[in-house]
Amino acid sequence: MKPDPIARNCPFDYAEALEFDPVLQHLMTEEPVSRIRLPHGEGEAWLVTGYDDVRTVTTDRRFSRRAVIGRNFPRMTPEPIVQDEAINVMDPPASSRLRSLISKGFAPRHMERMRVRTQHVVNELLDRMAEHGSPADLTEHLADPLPLATICEVLGIPEADRTQLRSHARTMMNTGLDNRDNAVRAKADLRAYFHTLTGRRREMPGDDLISALATARDGDELLNDQELAVMAMVLLITGQDTTTYQIGNIAYALLTRPKELAMLRADPGMLPQAIEELLRFIPFRKGVGIPRVAMEDVTLSGVTIKAGDIVHVSYLTANRDGRKFDRPDELDLNRSGPSHMTFGWGGHHCLGAPLATTELQVAIGTLLERFPDLQLAKPAEEVRWNRTSIWRYPLALPVTW
Repeated sequence: MKPDPIARNCPFDYAEALEFDPVLQHLMTEEPVSRIRLPHGEGEAWLVTGYDDVRTVTTDRRFSRRAVIGRNFPRMTPEPIVQDEAINVMDPPASSRLRSLISKGFAPRHMERMRVRTQHVVNELLDRMAEHGSPADLTEHLADPLPLATICEVLGIPEADRTQLRSHARTMMNTGLDNRDNAVRAKADLRAYFHTLTGRRREMPGDDLISALATARDGDELLNDQELAVMAMVLLITGQDTTTYQIGNIAYALLTRPKELAMLRADPGMLPQAIEELLRFIPFRKGVGIPRVAMEDVTLSGVTIKAGDIVHVSYLTANRDGRKFDRPDELDLNRSGPSHMTFGWGGHHCLGAPLATTELQVAIGTLLERFPDLQLAKPAEEVRWNRTSIWRYPLALPVTW
């Protein structure tokens, strides 16, 4: 067996457009199972980078998400984003029961209604951008407002509450050392809000997703009040932040690659496949998310991880694994092959992935159709990128047509 490697300090703060983090690149090629220290939390963790090893950690019962509860695990943010009762820190069979119930809220009949609502919001936003005139900031007119409006429409959140809820969600994602107290307050405020809102939906259900989740049954099983409130909170956070940033990232990627943009404009029918490849290719976040704990000794790529050790995985490096993807560092809209891991894998694959994919398809497809000569309004190197959050995205994306 290989000796334990020396832990590397990993701030994972690289934010140069959509270039791949050189630290992650090095680890994935030279130390595929490595020891790391992160900006927050105590001690060290393992980082697993290869596609097959990531798949093992995310599907093998010898690794537990539940076991991280109560531990000050190494992480990217001052305050852990995760809620102790949330599905994303459960193990089977508890998580299987919740996933079965929650998946009913994303059934095809609900998804079709969400697509219609998303299209309506996109049309309104692009109408306003057209009225504003060229040039315009795509972040301000589409990427920022669309996911928040869509997830709030889907969840049935009153318009007057939306700005404050978004502020809370963004506070929780901030990686600044002085942000911990604000993040604790933001998490508590969000939790209290959704406890009240979900209680109302339980009593008076409507046609929104929270109501669908409140009434979804798996045999005699229902989500309890606490599970429902935490799930609604998770949906708000994951349902608006990630999609906001990916709209900007995808638009930037296409507008800086004339060949791929021309392919997509010439054949709009390839959009779903193109979105999947863009999701694989784009390094949409910095660093890592929620770790797992090894419940017994496990050997991966010749390295033994001891029972009790904290284990992080990198979906970014798994998406660039040359053993799984031919020319992994190239954007190939005709690519076929293994599924990407951008929405996670295994028992914690994102349940909201169908909604996120729907939003991206509608937003990017309608944008290219409505503005056939869209292009960046300034040189790509002048676009400013976020440096204070766990997400990678352009702060503004000026476009002209």
